[in-house]
Amino acid sequence: MTAALGGPVRSGPTHGSGSAVVTGAAGGIGRAIAGRLLETGWRVGMVDLPASGIDRVATGMGGVPLAVDIRDESAVEEALDAFGDPLDLVVNNAGVARFGPLLDLSRADFDVVVSVNLIGTFTVARAAARRMAGRGGAIVNITSMNGVAPGPNAGAYGSTKAAVALLTQQMALEWGPLGIRVNAVAPGLILAGMSDPIYADPEVRSARESKVPLGRLGRADDIADAVMFLAGPAASYITGQNLLVDGGVTMSVIGGLPRPKSVDGVGVDGDPAH
Repeated sequence: MTAALGGPVRSGPTHGSGSAVVTGAAGGIGRAIAGRLLETGWRVGMVDLPASGIDRVATGMGGVPLAVDIRDESAVEEALDAFGDPLDLVVNNAGVARFGPLLDLSRADFDVVVSVNLIGTFTVARAAARRMAGRGGAIVNITSMNGVAPGPNAGAYGSTKAAVALLTQQMALEWGPLGIRVNAVAPGLILAGMSDPIYADPEVRSARESKVPLGRLGRADDIADAVMFLAGPAASYITGQNLLVDGGVTMSVIGGLPRPKSVDGVGVDGDPAH
């Protein structure tokens, strides 16, 4: 492949490690992704706020702390410049939620979710792509199963994640000729990060777990595994995808609907019914 800027390019690290930046890296899924990258030899810039929190977490893990508001274009540019290394991978994991009925949701809460989840993802990805252009790299955006199917009282969260999924395709289309692969990972019911308060109630946890075909809630490491695959050489011909990592729960809605046993024989033994 030849980049629009000229010269051969690669579509991500071929040696299994390199330099990466992970946003929302102080806890939950982001911390698990950063940790997995560090364990496998990557140099990792860990983006989050407040500064005191990400300094403590990143220093303890061996990452490079980058305290930056991802909505601030100038701050993002300065942070990537400060990180120094050419980027092989960027993981846009940072996100917020303001749950509640749409009729009661304030415009301010709607705006902050859009600005962080959608505009922040775009701001970081574009800054990274400008640095990757002509040499290649990989970008992985974290979406959600709520961007595939709506959840009750999810506010703007699902809408922003659906938008990021389509934005991922747009990026993949436009940046592919520059050697940049762009994919997304859509977590399902994950016992980590902002979901922790949901699962603090044992009854709620049990009820949700029972709806997952694979029989368990997801872990942050499940998402890290998917990111590592999409970042690595085994995914060198994959771009523009939104990989659901949800134990099958998104496709299982119809499985919870009642169906009379009397119809189980329809279409059997020559029955012409359809």
